[in-house]
Amino acid sequence: QVQLVESGGGSVQSGGSRRLSCAASIYTHRRYCMGWFRQAPGKEREGVAAIDIDGDTSYAHSVLGRFTISRDNAQNTLYLQMNSLKPEDTAMYYCAADSSRFFQGFYGGTWSAWGQGTQVTVSS
Repeated sequence: QVQLVESGGGSVQSGGSRRLSCAASIYTHRRYCMGWFRQAPGKEREGVAAIDIDGDTSYAHSVLGRFTISRDNAQNTLYLQMNSLKPEDTAMYYCAADSSRFFQGFYGGTWSAWGQGTQVTVSS
């Protein structure tokens, strides 16, 4: 079972940028599709971005053009670069791993491993 640890969260101003990192305990390239999810208080968890074993990416419409997901395969690390942040981006952000390897959807697939989350707060 892969263990995931997120970092990089914090408080930022609207329009600012932030980069989140997710360190995996094992080699994930060619074994897992990786993704970022977020959950705001009182709201359901939503998928943000995903990247499969071939490097193909998927994004939620709300972050398209502002967020970029990437992975450093040699370091077993997943990243989420967030630009032009808005107050509605405020949430707990989680990284997750899907052993199906290819993207099956944010609400499908087998997202079986999750990190503890890192808080991102965007003020106006």
